[in-house]
Amino acid sequence: MPELPEVEVVRRGLDQWVSGRTVSSVTVLHPRAVRRHTAGAEDFAAQLAGRTLGPAQRRGKYLWLPIPGTGTSLIGHLGMSGQLLIQPEAAPAETHLRVTLRFDDSVDTELRFVDQRTFGGLAVEDADPSDPESAPLSLAHIARDPMDPRFDDNAFLAALRRRGSGVKRALLDQTLISGVGNIYADEALWRARLHYERPADTLSRAQAALLLASARDVMGAALAVGGTSFDSLYVNVNGESGYFSRTLDAYGRENEPCHRCAAPMRRAAWMNRSSYFCPRCQRLPRARV
Repeated sequence: MPELPEVEVVRRGLDQWVSGRTVSSVTVLHPRAVRRHTAGAEDFAAQLAGRTLGPAQRRGKYLWLPIPGTGTSLIGHLGMSGQLLIQPEAAPAETHLRVTLRFDDSVDTELRFVDQRTFGGLAVEDADPSDPESAPLSLAHIARDPMDPRFDDNAFLAALRRRGSGVKRALLDQTLISGVGNIYADEALWRARLHYERPADTLSRAQAALLLASARDVMGAALAVGGTSFDSLYVNVNGESGYFSRTLDAYGRENEPCHRCAAPMRRAAWMNRSSYFCPRCQRLPRARV
């Protein structure tokens, strides 16, 4: 699933190619793609036709474009395989094309939502009037992410150190910190030399701060090269892949030498996923008595 850097790359593309344009028509080719819009596909299209889309925003893994003057926003989540692509209107339809937005200007491009597995989706939702970014109300429980200038470091560090769960589980809790997924959690933990099952409430403040800094650093590095692509499912709005997979330190490197100590990296099953770690650099402390 795309994580914060990948979604931010898409947000920047939407801001460049879609924000400020007025929708002329919407075509929904698969109702599951707008299942979060409870009023149905026809209403989804009607809510957007003739509306101008505002600046592209992001919270964690969610994207939205405010619709000025309506108190609503167009919200999107890429799910496992969703793609928001800018394509020439005459370009052939993708195999898994689900929704198309056309615009009323002279720019010969349209916005396409393509989703092979149909876990992602689009919707028009009421915006939170108290939120300066007009975030949809459904995102009220989603925490800000560590790349957000409004992210409260002190509040996060205090909340993290109160958690009795393993530190990786805490990193993936979108009500605590958003945008961090399996890949960047493993990368940040490797950089901070922390085992994924280390109880979060055993971290010193310095360790917790190093983990937060590591998460920021690794996601910033990934963002600089377009994110992480392992296959064709994640691409930016122009269909281009990211290249951070070439410089990963932990994720996907089972049995390869640790870049720090040369010990073979290990993979462990964890919560229906995998965790990659160095058994020498990221030792699990002894259980508390």
